[in-house]
Amino acid sequence: MQSGLHRRAALSAASLPAAVLLAALSGGILGGCSFQPLVPWSRDLAPLSLGAGEELTLVDGRGRFREIFCTVNRDHGESLPDYRPCEEALTHIGIEPPATGAPVPLGASEQDLLVLMVPGFGYQCVKNWLDHDYSAPLHLAEHGYQVELLEVNGLASSAANAAAIREFIANLPPGKAGRPLVLIGYSKGAPDILESLVAYPELAQTVVAVVSFAGAVGGSPLADSVTRSRMELLTKVPRSECDSGDGGALQSLSTEYRRQWIREQELPADIRYYSVIAFPDPETRISTGLKPSWREISEKADARNDSQLIFYDQALPGSTLLAFTNADHWAMAVPVARQHAFAAATFANRNDFPREVMLEALLRYIEEDLAR
Repeated sequence: MQSGLHRRAALSAASLPAAVLLAALSGGILGGCSFQPLVPWSRDLAPLSLGAGEELTLVDGRGRFREIFCTVNRDHGESLPDYRPCEEALTHIGIEPPATGAPVPLGASEQDLLVLMVPGFGYQCVKNWLDHDYSAPLHLAEHGYQVELLEVNGLASSAANAAAIREFIANLPPGKAGRPLVLIGYSKGAPDILESLVAYPELAQTVVAVVSFAGAVGGSPLADSVTRSRMELLTKVPRSECDSGDGGALQSLSTEYRRQWIREQELPADIRYYSVIAFPDPETRISTGLKPSWREISEKADARNDSQLIFYDQALPGSTLLAFTNADHWAMAVPVARQHAFAAATFANRNDFPREVMLEALLRYIEEDLAR
């Protein structure tokens, strides 16, 4: 869910009223020392058999993806924001395939891909406070990739946003219409994309790849503990541009609804699917502002969560697993700390993550995979 942003995002020296509103959605503050996760955090698991009581089979592409990510990171990662060495950015979980040894081309993109990124829960409510510098799309443009934001209603249901995604694609202007599309769904953006593909099968004529990027494929346990009235406090954030739409975001994010939906629906077979899973070390890589929600999910279900989503709920069934990242939910896609020094020093103190390198490596992997 852009999710955790509904908890602490506006907590800055200049917007304390917003902080009071958003804190009401946090589900409480960090409690005392007594804490017992239902399932403890561990790196020891079978990554190709993810799931809660049922099997989830994935293709393991981590060996080649790590090869690409580390090559990009060595070549120009240190010149980009939030540099972290490869071994600190990607987490080894279970038995990871070895590197292929194949060269990693670093030239300009050779395919005419149009990449559309669908943001998560509450994005319209906080985007003006975030004050994005759009460094990731600008960086990718230098390497021949065109990346744009496909903005949807931050508080609407996935069904409503599915229609918005279809309309956006149907109305692409000349020069963009008909190009092969890569859709990247962050948090709730992932189920919004999936529902659009099922409801509007004609999209499969142009969509060639879909990525769950810390996507809420199986929903979030937090969705069940937030009421609609509390959710709508986000519309009161200073400079918010959001309205509640049909108000169905929380229902769309419930684990019961999402897991049943993914079991019952058949996604278009001609599209390539990929998963990037946030799997942070809770001792070192979860920001202070996200610790309460990490603990809440840990006590309810599983400590192997990114503060909003359990790791297995981020995976698309039948997709290619590309990486487990050592990053919390915000760090994956929301550069809170880059624009706000107060946030970096307080509630978003583990927000650094090499997003530009991650997205470049992701698109280079997809481009290579599509060319096979």
